[in-house]
Amino acid sequence: MHAALVVGAAVRGKSFYGQLPATAVNGPDDVGQGRLLPTTSVDQLAATLASWMGVSASELSGVVPNIVNFSTKDLGFFG
Repeated sequence: MHAALVVGAAVRGKSFYGQLPATAVNGPDDVGQGRLLPTTSVDQLAATLASWMGVSASELSGVVPNIVNFSTKDLGFFG
């Protein structure tokens, strides 16, 4: 499982964004050999940061090409 820590004055703290994967053997997030499928993508994290840095919605897929595969493009952790 991967995690990201984002800090700074603009960050809405004290929150967990995304969902923890189910840790059950052969569970819905188990992809085999002890690997868990994350529920939040690094692409979503990158898109959130890019938007905060001023990348427009129309330019976002040029910066984060895989973001078109996700319905949630902004995780909302900036105030």
